[in-house]
Order: sequence, then C-alpha cells, then structure tokens
Amino acid sequence: MAHWKRIARVALDIGAIRINPEKPFTWASGYRMPIYNDNRLLLDEPRHRFLIAESMQAVIESKHIAVDCIAGTATAGIPHATTLANLLETSLVYVRPSSKQHGLKNQIEGRLKAGQKVVVVEDLVSTGGSVLKAVDALRQAGAHVTHCLCIFSYGFEDAEAAFQKAGCHLHTLLTFQDLVAFAEECGEIDSSQKSLLDGWYQNPFEWAAQQGL
Repeated sequence: MAHWKRIARVALDIGAIRINPEKPFTWASGYRMPIYNDNRLLLDEPRHRFLIAESMQAVIESKHIAVDCIAGTATAGIPHATTLANLLETSLVYVRPSSKQHGLKNQIEGRLKAGQKVVVVEDLVSTGGSVLKAVDALRQAGAHVTHCLCIFSYGFEDAEAAFQKAGCHLHTLLTFQDLVAFAEECGEIDSSQKSLLDGWYQNPFEWAAQQGL
C-alpha cells in the first residue's frame, strides 16, 4: 500500500482526521468546517511516528533533495522532524513562532550553520502562513531553504500561491483530495457526503453559511 494510503488509513482509524459534513467542526479561526485534523494523535505509537518519518524520507530520496539539517516547526513539527533527522542522520533544529523574550532571545533553537541546506517539517498546512514564517527565519539566519514537508495539507489555492511566491516547494504526504477519494473508496463516506466535501473545497470559508450551518 502506498505511503499516503497507509497514513490515511491510520489517521481515520485513530481519529487524527475526522470527517463530518453534517455536523461541522469549529476551527480556531471560528469557521465551521466539515473536517478536523489532529496529527498529535499520530505521536502515540512508534509505528505511526516511523510511518510519517519514513514517508518523508521517501519524498526526500525520490526528489533528490539535498539536506544538511531538518527543522521542525514548534511545536507540532518537532517530534516528526526529530524522527526524520534520526533516520537521515542529519542535524536538527526547531523554529519558534517568534523570538523568546528572555535569555538569548532565540527563535531558532539548536545549532544552525550558515549555508546549510535545511528542510522544514510541519504537521499541517492550511494557509501556510506559520510555516513560511519559519522558512523566513531560517533564511535570515543564513540557511538555504527551498523545501517543506508536511503530513497533511488542504491544498488551498492561497497557500499554494504563498509557497510559490516564497520560492519554497511544499511536499504533502496526504492531501485533502486524496483523503476524500480514499474515504469514499473505503466506505468511510458516501457519495452525498463526498459531494458536500467537494463543495467545501471549492469555497471553504463561505461553505457553512451556504449550507445554513
């Protein structure tokens, strides 16, 4: 079974991804959405952590991505970045959303060397804003960053445009569209639910109001 299908199966089985078009979830943004993602549940079992890291390693190898250092985004990207760095036997750093207000006031923790080729690891990409801030911080510190790996991405057009503008390639292990196709294939959702999800994908931020939810 392909890596992305194994991830989809595990994520649905353990509730790391939940789908409910009839009773949408409220995101932190306040929007009502038919899908909810909590990749932190993938941390529970070693086999799940290795599945994510090995899938990311496969992307790096298949794309011939040169890497000297793995950078995890704080906090959700850190554990997956750690496992991946161990597999690749590279150095590891992590990036805070902003600099600390005390001590050395670091935003990047760990030993980052100028000129290193760094691959950023994030767990979830929606708009892409937070991970691209990490990319910018690493670049300002002298790193070469042109690739980002994430477990799941919704594939919003605005996010794809933001990554393109930043000159950073986003590699997603499991996309929203692949997830929906897999869920229908496995009987996790029916055709009417798939139609609702497809409608949400076309207009995610207006979808709930259009559905009267």
